[in-house]
Amino acid sequence: MAKKWTAIIEPKHRLIDLKLKEVWQYRDLVWLFVKRDFTTRYKQTVLGPLWFIIQPLLLTVAQTFIFGNIAGLSTDGLPQFLFYMAGNVPWLYFSTCLTSTSNTFTTNAKIFGKIYFPRLTTPISTAISSLINFIIQFAMFVIFTIIYMIMGDNVHITWLALLTPLFVLELAALGMGFGIIISSLTTKYRDLQVLVSFGVLVWMYLSPVIISGSSLSPTVYNLMMLNPVSPVIELMRYAWLGSGTTPFGFWGISWIVTFVVLLIGVILFNKVEKTFMDTV
Repeated sequence: MAKKWTAIIEPKHRLIDLKLKEVWQYRDLVWLFVKRDFTTRYKQTVLGPLWFIIQPLLLTVAQTFIFGNIAGLSTDGLPQFLFYMAGNVPWLYFSTCLTSTSNTFTTNAKIFGKIYFPRLTTPISTAISSLINFIIQFAMFVIFTIIYMIMGDNVHITWLALLTPLFVLELAALGMGFGIIISSLTTKYRDLQVLVSFGVLVWMYLSPVIISGSSLSPTVYNLMMLNPVSPVIELMRYAWLGSGTTPFGFWGISWIVTFVVLLIGVILFNKVEKTFMDTV
């Protein structure tokens, strides 16, 4: 009697081999990883999930005091607190996806070495678990926006708010793409991991998180918008607060960069996946 195999593990022959069908079959494992990331991230902390709310609040208050009150940077006539929060919420989601995914191979080395499952489930679960943080922080931002609108401030929500899911999707894809690339490189070059936190901090200052795009010269503005994160933050701020710029052309370029980065990330991921246990 012939044996019926429930799973067949084969070597990957193609350079780009996503095996999305296989990832879908392991969707229960994805949610298991999401639960693991959620619980371990705030395990043995005093405030636990409250850090979801405290982190952007503290960051926004500090930026309002330093860049708004002391430095006097322009906020397009918007309330300073809302202006900085509108930049922090999407930026924190992108940076969390990037930094968390950049540890994929080193963090999960023991699991990868013991059992087979589609390795892409780990970065995908990281992006989903980070999405939980984003939803909570974004809901808080919307509440503050409504409060300021009721108080009569120059704030209004535009039709671009309907594009918010696309903004979030791009931030997740871009963060995951860069994170996978870094993770693939750090399996062999561990010292690169040290530069990630510093690089993300510098990247934030090169994005319109604390700077209004309309306050920049055309040349500097165009250079900043070539940063793939910048058009997303600028459009998202305009969508929910009704002030700023709408760099749709640069947003199109940003999507192209996102696809290229994600493609390169997957290629490196598939290549490193075969031999990373020898170097990690």
